[in-house]
Amino acid sequence: MRLKHAALAAALAVAVIGEARAVEVMPHKALYDMTLLSAKPSSGVVGATGTLAYQWGESCDGWTIEQRYKLDMQYEDDPAQEIGSAFVTWESKDGLKYRFNERKTRNGQVEEEIRGDAMLNAKDHSGSANFTRPKEQSFDLPSGSLFPTAHTLTLLRKGETGEDFMSAPVFDGSEFDGAVLISAVIGPKAATGGVAADITSPLLKRPSWKIRMAFFPESSTEERPDYELSMRMLDSGISSEMTIDYGDYVVRAKLKELQPLPKPAC
Repeated sequence: MRLKHAALAAALAVAVIGEARAVEVMPHKALYDMTLLSAKPSSGVVGATGTLAYQWGESCDGWTIEQRYKLDMQYEDDPAQEIGSAFVTWESKDGLKYRFNERKTRNGQVEEEIRGDAMLNAKDHSGSANFTRPKEQSFDLPSGSLFPTAHTLTLLRKGETGEDFMSAPVFDGSEFDGAVLISAVIGPKAATGGVAADITSPLLKRPSWKIRMAFFPESSTEERPDYELSMRMLDSGISSEMTIDYGDYVVRAKLKELQPLPKPAC
């Protein structure tokens, strides 16, 4: 099961990234309840419950993301499985440097560890990703590549200017491979109060957009994505709701807790 930063981005000029940095992001911690929304009979999936803890932090020189989830999957003909992930990243504010570290577990046992870093050049945003785990290997990143936070900030900027589509290669290091192609459709801007949530927080009283993203392997010619992610994202970078469509089944992440984090005194 793949669960990418949604917020977890055609090639983009460096000027676009510079504009995206002007978005006023709210560092925050969020906790989501995860449940099975729907499943095809042929999938064999009959239930899914779990939690997703997400933290978007800010330092003077970069952004940190911590994403931890545990999901209990129930199957019609097979034993239940507990799937987990702890994913921690750092990304420079110019969008050119990136570090990543992930530990994946199944039924409490470590299944895979992924670690490495990546760099893009300022001229055309091509570059390379270098893994040290599960083994040492490098992947080229194509022109126009983005790291996850730069991708999210660019989506917010496009929403602010009324653009409704974006497609770009994005590298996040959650899989032992190169970039993936993300095509995003951005809905109309909803005014303050357009967010439907079970919790009350002044952090949710912000304009927002409904965004649907489709994830394709970067070198694939397939018309169908690996999976799709839908979310309502506020202009502060907070996501109030998410659904992850894997084709055979759909998982929903519902916001349960939310709190702000301090901004750095730079």
